[in-house]
Amino acid sequence: MPRKSRENSGTGIYHVMLRGINRQIIFYDVNDYETFLELLRKQAHPEDERHQPMPPHCVIYAYCLMPNHVHLLLRENGETLASVMKSIGVAYAWHYNKKYQHLGPVFQDRFRSEPVNDNAYFFTLLRYIHQNPIKAGLVKEVDQFCWSSWREYEGIPRICNIKPIISRMPFEDLKGLVFEPLPKTVCVLDIDNERRRRTDEEVCQFLISELGLRHVQDILLLSKEKQKEAIRLAREYGASIRQIERLTGIGFSIICRN
Repeated sequence: MPRKSRENSGTGIYHVMLRGINRQIIFYDVNDYETFLELLRKQAHPEDERHQPMPPHCVIYAYCLMPNHVHLLLRENGETLASVMKSIGVAYAWHYNKKYQHLGPVFQDRFRSEPVNDNAYFFTLLRYIHQNPIKAGLVKEVDQFCWSSWREYEGIPRICNIKPIISRMPFEDLKGLVFEPLPKTVCVLDIDNERRRRTDEEVCQFLISELGLRHVQDILLLSKEKQKEAIRLAREYGASIRQIERLTGIGFSIICRN
């Protein structure tokens, strides 16, 4: 069966996941984590042979290095997503195979990705990525995990470009958002489960229940703030922009802005 084509992002921003083959551990010690972080830094802040800065191959907004997989939130810049991930994967596999005298692939097939086309889902992913260690039971709070980008947000950024995010939301507000547990209804492409597209019936019933409506089209009778809340809830539930537009009658451009 041919591979499914990757879905392109209109913003150039992607949520990317890389997993160890057969779910095996890919980071055994501090040196392994630091090696991978250095590979990320070289993509975000490349240098020429004279160690002069070059344009970034990609812009990294968030990362989380779990023992057997990696989450990235990044934007294509000078290189394609495939080129960036190939460079990282090949270089880390070389390090891993040499260090552990391992033969064969290190990572499970190709990396997985999903497009990020709106602000609401961007911030949902920012929360999800930093809360991943809590979900796995490794720590109890976001700032207790050593190998995620949250420490760059609290300190001096080494890899991530946090300026566009802080410019949209003051740090204390961002911290409150990232530390607030995501609702169980949030549907994110996980390392083990594809982000399932909700059916029209599921979305309608969800919105009717959450907003106390008789019919999903009654959303158009709500205030702008309530409509904005409805869009956020639907996106977090896993509905696509086109699906929300079709079911509610709210304009495509309005949904994209929210």
